Amino acid sequence: MLKGKVALVTGGTSGIGFGIARRFLKEGAKVMISSRTESKCREAVKKLQKIGGKRVAFVTGDVSKEKDAERMVAETVRKFGRIDILVNSAGIYLEKKAHETTEEEWDAIIDIDLKGVWLCSKAAYPYFKKQGKGVIINISSDAGIFGNRNCAAYCAAKGGVSNLTRAMALDYAREGIRVNALCPAVIDTPMYEKEICQHEDREEYMRKTAESHPIGRIGTIDEVAFAALMLASDESSFTTGACIPIDGGTTAGY
Repeated sequence: MLKGKVALVTGGTSGIGFGIARRFLKEGAKVMISSRTESKCREAVKKLQKIGGKRVAFVTGDVSKEKDAERMVAETVRKFGRIDILVNSAGIYLEKKAHETTEEEWDAIIDIDLKGVWLCSKAAYPYFKKQGKGVIINISSDAGIFGNRNCAAYCAAKGGVSNLTRAMALDYAREGIRVNALCPAVIDTPMYEKEICQHEDREEYMRKTAESHPIGRIGTIDEVAFAALMLASDESSFTTGACIPIDGGTTAGY
């Protein structure tokens, strides 16, 4: 479905980002992954090369820094000749109420989860405009659709991502640039594993988390990756401005 396409996947060294990079490679794309940590990039690329060979590479950078965002996009174009798809997957999570959150923690969440989406999209825009075509896929969250307890900064950031997605979709629709978001509920990722470790009764927490989804379980990385593939493909050429729940029915009652 993506043969000949070039994608930049931020946060592509683990979790949802890694899963999307893997799926895109299986579908014939060339993929650049990014992370702030070179060792993580090298480890991820080594795994991905088993699928994509020379069609995968990495670039280090901080999505919350404009110069880094510009460099990551430019390096993708330098390496593979173009950029067709941007997946904004870099993100962090914080389980705290608003009054418990420090200014430093708030800034970190907003910088990575929201500002980074804006900066990377801004950096990719000139290339998409020149081509007359491009796809941006933002990884939002069910927390970008409705509020969740105990993660105020994260909800603020992901709510911003969802509305930024809609705004950019409207701004760039006539330029051939499609912008959509995926809004996963709880997915079995390293981020979720880290969250589990913060609870004394881990088994009970996992049970309650699964039961909070109408479908009765949490989601998998591959389930999110397939949705990203759908949005990235030309077959979705009429889809823009959508914030699609990947949530086992969690948002259906809202």
